[in-house]
Amino acid sequence: MRQYKGEEKRSAVDVTIDRLLQYLQDQGLGDGDRLPNERDLCVLLEVGRSTLREALQRLAARNVLEVRRGVGVFVSYKHGVAEDPLGLTLIRDKERLARDLLEFRIMIEPQMAAMAAQHATAEEIAELEYLCGAVDDLIRAGKPHLEMDKEFHTRIARCSGNIIMPKLLPIIHGAIGVFIEETGGQLREETMRTHRAVLNAIRARDSVAASDAMYLHLIYNRDRIRPDSILLGGSYSK
Repeated sequence: MRQYKGEEKRSAVDVTIDRLLQYLQDQGLGDGDRLPNERDLCVLLEVGRSTLREALQRLAARNVLEVRRGVGVFVSYKHGVAEDPLGLTLIRDKERLARDLLEFRIMIEPQMAAMAAQHATAEEIAELEYLCGAVDDLIRAGKPHLEMDKEFHTRIARCSGNIIMPKLLPIIHGAIGVFIEETGGQLREETMRTHRAVLNAIRARDSVAASDAMYLHLIYNRDRIRPDSILLGGSYSK
């Protein structure tokens, strides 16, 4: 493997990883884009096949790449973010975790929806419409809707035009999953109604309405898991 300036004291695999990352940037490769086959990558990066494979495996472990056996190597949709970056799965008090994650979502997701109303393309809005309808169909059929619910929120984050928002999605996804587990999926009707309100506001390019609709969606969720839920006759002032 040819060594370039600054690479002399590093392992061949580490150097190959850096070269692969630089290649992704130089080529402008994004979510789901396919990399050249192994033979071409070896020539391009001037490395042996065993070194390349180890480098690909390490980047796959970091959620930068996805290696599909017999198919190829692709840029991961996970943006190099760990599945559980904050170690939330280790927190034993799931009820408190669900509440605190919702508080976190309330801080950022209304603004995220407002930005989506400003920046979403016609194609992205069409994708939101499909995902919103897919969540509705699953709920009405009594089928698990968690994954499609996650994808709906994922798409809103990407529509925001902010490159940081999608990197927060693993945390947001954790909130959705923990919430559904804690409530047994009780807010089905509210989920369908408020999802639709968020979608309609984004389609109308109404950032204020989009923010309000997302806020309402999250408030319904928060109220359901609070021990002093107003829906059950409680009072937050106590």
